[in-house]
Amino acid sequence: MQINAWFIVIVVVLVVIWKLDLFATLLNLKSLGAEIPEAFRGVIDQEAYERSQEYTRAKAVLGIGEGIFSLVVLFAFWCLGGFGWLDDEVRAFVGKGGSVLAGIVYITALALALGILKLPFDYYETFVLEETFGFNRSTFGVWVGDLVKGAALSFALGAPLLAALIWIFESVPFAWLWGWGLVTVTSLVLAYLAPTWILPLFNKFEPLPDGSLRRSIEAMAKHCDYPLTEVSVMDGSKRSTKSNAFFTGFGKNKRIALFDTLIENHTEEELVGVLAHEIGHFKKGHIVKTLVLSTITTGLMFFLLGIVMNNRSLFDAFGVKEASVYVSLVLFGVMITPVNDLLSIAGNWLSRKHEFEADAYAAEKTGNASAMADALRKLSRDNLSNLTPHPFYVFLNYSHPPVAERIAALEGH
Repeated sequence: MQINAWFIVIVVVLVVIWKLDLFATLLNLKSLGAEIPEAFRGVIDQEAYERSQEYTRAKAVLGIGEGIFSLVVLFAFWCLGGFGWLDDEVRAFVGKGGSVLAGIVYITALALALGILKLPFDYYETFVLEETFGFNRSTFGVWVGDLVKGAALSFALGAPLLAALIWIFESVPFAWLWGWGLVTVTSLVLAYLAPTWILPLFNKFEPLPDGSLRRSIEAMAKHCDYPLTEVSVMDGSKRSTKSNAFFTGFGKNKRIALFDTLIENHTEEELVGVLAHEIGHFKKGHIVKTLVLSTITTGLMFFLLGIVMNNRSLFDAFGVKEASVYVSLVLFGVMITPVNDLLSIAGNWLSRKHEFEADAYAAEKTGNASAMADALRKLSRDNLSNLTPHPFYVFLNYSHPPVAERIAALEGH
């Protein structure tokens, strides 16, 4: 390891980002108020409100602890020469197997070690924190099964992609362009296949039974000229009591999945309002805009990756003797953190704007803004959401506007 400009800049930036996130978290905790916000009175009682604040505090403490642990582990591994040591061990292990095999082994080893280190935090969050507040319904067997399936899926999909990227950067001119194209196409293919092949590996999806709710949903989709082809119920209660809904599909093959917990806890009018909100994202072009922005962001990342690929000073800063594409990918992932954070702030701002627009669309199409507002109130109550988040924390982390602001916008519609 060499203390050069790369080392100093990366360390300083990582520490500053951590301190900024810590500062935002502390501000968020300080903003927890004693009085129930006006927008939620009558739906959330004092006991539930205080419990939501306890939940916010518990999650904040866990997040702070995990953040400190992650930073300490990264710096310890780095300063003790871990990146270079692992590369030497991998090269000795694969022998003449080539750089592609070495890259897969190197990155898999790092990912596996990181996953193991995170296990205690994941376990605590699921079986202590979420259990304490009445959310967890997952069993140990389901939790382990999710981990195994997630790891196997990540390797099955990630290893071929990694192999292709290593070959591209070793063999092709303007490699960053080809890499950008490959990752973009792969992402689109996975998004198309996910509803049919990936999501069912983790959850059961069954058609929404014929009845008043299904007819109301189909009528709203028709009213909005939305090509809805399937309405499913997902067994979200298998893991948690929290509720959600989401759309999947491309072109004319549009599907909606409703958590069974969402159906249990909301009226038909509220569920139709949630549906109209999701349709609003489609009608307002949010999905296409987000896809374009994501593609451009990926292109920027690959352009920067092309600049620093096999940079000798960067390898020296991390104590790696021999330059390689696969180690470049890992080191780039460490050093690009601040750029990712800045881009996520911009992306969150745009997402919050889109949420307001989708709410307005739902209010217009249903003619019943109060139903959507009531759905938001209930979701906040049932999920123990923080009702008084600090603006700076929202600025850094929220992809959705604070619920009180959404309700105010709806009721002023």
